[in-house]
Amino acid sequence: MSDQPRVLAFAGSARTDSFNVKLVNIAAEGAREAGAEVTVLNLKDFPMPIFNQDLEAAEGPPEQATRLKGIMLAHEGLLIASPEYNSSISPLLKNTIDWVSRPADGEPMLAVYRDKVAAVMSASPGGLGGLRGLVHLRSILSNIGVLVIPDQVAVTQAHSVFDDHGNLLDAKRQTSVQGLGRSVVKLVGWNR
Repeated sequence: MSDQPRVLAFAGSARTDSFNVKLVNIAAEGAREAGAEVTVLNLKDFPMPIFNQDLEAAEGPPEQATRLKGIMLAHEGLLIASPEYNSSISPLLKNTIDWVSRPADGEPMLAVYRDKVAAVMSASPGGLGGLRGLVHLRSILSNIGVLVIPDQVAVTQAHSVFDDHGNLLDAKRQTSVQGLGRSVVKLVGWNR
């Protein structure tokens, strides 16, 4: 195992110019500054059908789910930015969590999630910043064995808070999001 903690960062959005992609990149910057090796990926590069156990039984897991699971297994920490869809998480994020959770032959249940440390965050044009969706995401992750840090960030009015480079205009908020990345790295170090 490398001396550097390994952190995987992604957003539950495939939208071009996604606020949540911008947000998770800021948290990833904080994790890098704290000494982590960070992999940032875009879920649109891992297209998968809607989870269906009959499909899984007939064809096995989709190739992209297996590929993403391998990447996730190689990382100890997670930074996840979740858009809020109708007061919950996006279908893309839920489908990803579900497919990746499926055990391979001889593998313990939820092996990909057990003992991971995660930070969650959201950005939304609305007045709550995606906070309602974070409640669901935190619950899902905690129930499948992920240690989700208590701190989180929900950025409101997301359509007007980022500069042209994807940074938050409010320096205090920028530091807070970077702090999520630093916190994950710190806890991964303690968890080793």
